[in-house]
Amino acid sequence: MTTDRPASTESFDSLDPATGEVLATHPITGAEEVAAAVARAREAGTWWQAQGWATRRRHLRAWRAELATGIGELADLVHRENGKPRADAILEITLAVDHLAWAARHAPRVLGSRRVRAGLLAANQSATLEYQPVGVVGVIGPWNYPVFTPMGSIAYALAAGNAVVFKPSEYTPGVGLWLEDAWRRAVPERPHVLQVVTGLGPTGAALCRSGVDKIAFTGSAATGRKVMAACAEGLVPVLMECGGKDALIVDDDADVAAAADAALWGGLSNAGQTCIGIERVYATDRVYDAFVEELTARARELRSGPGADPSYGPITMPSQVDVIRRHLADAVQKGGRALVGGGTDGPWVEPTVLVDVPEDSAAVQEETFGPTLTVTRVPDAEEALRRANDTRYGLAGAVFTRSAAKGLDLARRMRSGMTSINSVTAFASVPSLPFGGIGDSGFGRIHGEDGLKEFTRAKAITRQRFALPVPLTSFTRPAKVADQLAGVVKLAYGRGRRRG
Repeated sequence: MTTDRPASTESFDSLDPATGEVLATHPITGAEEVAAAVARAREAGTWWQAQGWATRRRHLRAWRAELATGIGELADLVHRENGKPRADAILEITLAVDHLAWAARHAPRVLGSRRVRAGLLAANQSATLEYQPVGVVGVIGPWNYPVFTPMGSIAYALAAGNAVVFKPSEYTPGVGLWLEDAWRRAVPERPHVLQVVTGLGPTGAALCRSGVDKIAFTGSAATGRKVMAACAEGLVPVLMECGGKDALIVDDDADVAAAADAALWGGLSNAGQTCIGIERVYATDRVYDAFVEELTARARELRSGPGADPSYGPITMPSQVDVIRRHLADAVQKGGRALVGGGTDGPWVEPTVLVDVPEDSAAVQEETFGPTLTVTRVPDAEEALRRANDTRYGLAGAVFTRSAAKGLDLARRMRSGMTSINSVTAFASVPSLPFGGIGDSGFGRIHGEDGLKEFTRAKAITRQRFALPVPLTSFTRPAKVADQLAGVVKLAYGRGRRRG
């Protein structure tokens, strides 16, 4: 672990979510310590920015090598703190490493200085555009994907030339510290380019008020509003990646077996604790019965509980079990039926498939964040789309149809930042695609070119190449020049005017 962290008089424990066993004790970083970390990051960030694209890429490659080499050790830690099966942790880390590689490789092309056209009225100017790092980025990460999700901000911010101060979730602090230690091994000459502060909510609030130049937050919409309020005090810009209530549409011509398999993975992997996972399924009349039969048969084969090889892990955050229970009870009370599962045992929730659940129930309207799926019969894909879009969230979704044209049309009209056709969550594995939502799912983007630009500010530069014969922006400008200029504009741009 790190050695220059000031001692704190307060601490908290990270627990094994399956057993409640204490895994480690971590300091609660206070406001003064957070501010000191940001000051160190600002100094280190000046060095980091001065290294240039090639050197930064070399350092990021070294960090990537540490992650790839230590993937087994990190996966074991994710399994212990988050609870997900080790194989799923390996998949998560693999995706994060791939994104890190993409960000480091493409940052010079996306952000580097380039000439742009100056236009008719500035023909004597040379125009240059570049994207400069904002400075120090504060990242507040989640516990459900404690490597992949925060790395979508950390890796892209670093590749863009920023220093980063990362506050991992209090449920997975060890994962954040492991990433920091890997950085220190890879870049020992400037360890403070990436720092971790551990703690609870007040530590995150302190980071918002610490003088960072941007905050990237992942978590619930309710907590996101608190983060935004704290950042507003200092006009600190924010990137918000909040929750979702993502829907899957199964159309008349869908491959039912593939759709059922995808729905099950999208809804129940990681115990359903996935912002971009599937919580609602709308299947058309023609395929509903076959889809439900296939889905329930597959769901009955899944295993949950503290057995030798469960299909997914326990609920990581204990209070979320109460939310899941409330949603299940409300669904049944309002006429819904659990064809599979519906029960809980401590932190473990059975794989659950619900049908006949009315649209006004909590299980349909609110984010459940558990291994549950509601399946609803609809007359056609248009009604499915209408219901899929009838939510305050707008993060992700999926469409299953054999028609490429219809699939693309439905995907485009789905009110979400991301949509997969004939798969679920595939967009997250494509580093060149932006990741983010609308509505209560947040705003801003990580990943891809948009993700790199998210952690920069556009810098516009003009250089006069030669003086105009008649100056346009001078008090020495002749009176007749304005009329001449108007004539030029009419000649160049006035042809498209509609008449009558």
